[in-house]
Amino acid sequence: MSLLIKEIVEEVSCIKEDILDEEGNKKGKNYFIEGVIMQGDIKNRNGRMYPSKTLMKEMVRYNKNYVEAKRAYGELGHPAGPTINLDRVSHMFTELNSDGPNVIGRAKVMDTPMGKIVKNLIDEGANLGISSRGMGSLKKNGQGIMEVQDDFMLATAGDIVADPSAPDAFVKGVMEGVEWVYDVASSSWTAAQAFDQIEEEIKETAKYSVEELEAKASVIFERFINSLTKK
Repeated sequence: MSLLIKEIVEEVSCIKEDILDEEGNKKGKNYFIEGVIMQGDIKNRNGRMYPSKTLMKEMVRYNKNYVEAKRAYGELGHPAGPTINLDRVSHMFTELNSDGPNVIGRAKVMDTPMGKIVKNLIDEGANLGISSRGMGSLKKNGQGIMEVQDDFMLATAGDIVADPSAPDAFVKGVMEGVEWVYDVASSSWTAAQAFDQIEEEIKETAKYSVEELEAKASVIFERFINSLTKK
């Protein structure tokens, strides 16, 4: 099972670029955010380390499956899970690139309801941050640092957050509070609490008679399948 992992970066640039018509007259502005979104090979402030090899592999996958397909969305705020909520989308990443062991990104702020809020915040000079959101397992390395493993997958390269200095305890609580299972068939994540109860019921079957076991097994199996296919 995978954990939800969030990493907050405070130093990102907010950029406004003029949109010009064919005669060179200004007809509006495009808004962008860009900067380092993930750092590799160093222990971050949350006590985790991302091997640069893991980051580069995931950057290539995310570019191919999301950026190039124009569906590399990010949200405004702190979602509690790995799923992208389309009603909260504020921006779309247009590129991810490597900078040594780090991943840098550039995203266009969209003309959605949440995107309009972000544009207004930029106009007002707000200090915005970006919070990457991914799924993966952790393992303590030889130096005692919790290292993100090779199964790491980005849910989004970054959400825009107005509180980049959020306490580490908040991030840790989100990361460790819920485990998630990825369903390949539906390309979606399911909270693992649904499986925990099923696992306990399976353990209880050791005391059942053969007749009771047959009846109980079909019920448990049906609930397990429903938990996988539930949207």
